[in-house]
Order: sequence, then C-alpha cells, then structure tokens
Amino acid sequence: MYHHFENYVKVAVDRAGGVTKASNVLGVANQTISTWIKKRRVSNIVYASKLAELSGLEIQQLRSTR
Repeated sequence: MYHHFENYVKVAVDRAGGVTKASNVLGVANQTISTWIKKRRVSNIVYASKLAELSGLEIQQLRSTR
C-alpha cells in the first residue's frame, strides 16, 4: 500500500521498468525522468497520462503537488 508521502512518480517509473525504459517509451531524456522523480510531479499532462497508463497509477497521483 502506498501512503500520501510516497513518491508516486518513482513508483510509476519503477513499474514501467526503470528510468531508461520509461524514457525510451515516452520519448524523453533520462534526465527528464530524473527531474520528475526529484520534483515528485509530471507537469506535462500528456506524459503524465502515458506514464499513468504504463504504471497502472492514477494520473492525479503523478500530477499532484503533494
């Protein structure tokens, strides 16, 4: 079970197969994925939607401000 303080972006990337696989599937740089993980947020709704679909998480979990 995930808690409200969980880094859902990291969880989503891990579920998608890691930073490199996620960046390849989404068509973004590894650094972009790392920035999302650090900020705990995917600001671009298109990428957030794709990552949510890949990981099985809700898009709101990836776009929340905490």
